[in-house]
Amino acid sequence: MKRGDLDDLAAFAAVARVRSFTRAAAELGLSPSALSHAMRALEQRLGVRLLARTTRSVAPTAAGERLLRSLNPALAELAEGLSALADWRGVPSGAIRLTTFGYAARTVLAPTLPRFLREHPDISVEVIVEDRLVDLVAGGFDAGIRLGETVDRDMVAVPVGPELRTVVVGTPEYFATRALPATPADLEGHNCVNYRLLGGGGLLPWEFHRDDRDIRFRPGGQLIVNDELLAAAAVRAGAGLGYMLEHDVADEIADGRLIQVLDAWCLSFPGCYLYYPNRHVTPALRVLIDTLRQTTIGKV
Repeated sequence: MKRGDLDDLAAFAAVARVRSFTRAAAELGLSPSALSHAMRALEQRLGVRLLARTTRSVAPTAAGERLLRSLNPALAELAEGLSALADWRGVPSGAIRLTTFGYAARTVLAPTLPRFLREHPDISVEVIVEDRLVDLVAGGFDAGIRLGETVDRDMVAVPVGPELRTVVVGTPEYFATRALPATPADLEGHNCVNYRLLGGGGLLPWEFHRDDRDIRFRPGGQLIVNDELLAAAAVRAGAGLGYMLEHDVADEIADGRLIQVLDAWCLSFPGCYLYYPNRHVTPALRVLIDTLRQTTIGKV
């Protein structure tokens, strides 16, 4: 391998991951034109086209995808080796890339990250918030935070939040002209606010359990959204019933602003877990895991 090839390969991996010369250049501290020139030079040296370019997009070719599958693990291992040098300095340092979803970003990371960054100035953190599940290695992530039931079994998983429970609620104004549902089947006659999952494109099912019966229900309604805050606002305004985390509406249920129904059918489920591949953990990620676990003590 010639001098400079490793930098160009890492730059190619960045372009392929974000599918944009502009975003990759900003991430790498280069100009888009310089990055584009480096990619063309890399392709000429390798004798194969790695990136398919149009005026609006860039994506890896079949050859580029094949290279990326072997390149990502190698780059991840190299990054781990460099980060591990912090063990010799005694001060954790380096970059951490996390993938998570909105609820975990608000309830797990937002209360903890500011203090963590102040206490560890040599560590930088990048957080990508999205619904869909991603491959940590292929996406270039060090770890993820998701609901425990969605984490693959081959991952190391650490609880970083309490058990959760989803409940069905509506405003007193909504129920003023409608009967309270006694069973999930009764939801057929109600206007329900639905949430669309961007990853798979389907609607989030409303899940219930009672007397050893598991029910996955997709109710009808006038409103479908892909933003949980908009869904919650619609429910609180009386537009329909909502399927919401009990943690988010407990105070409103207690003071009567929302009415909870189907309580006996709603069960708890595993909360948020930080997970990562079963491999060497960098000192920076280890100190973040320890911080999140300490914050979690007493909540789980």
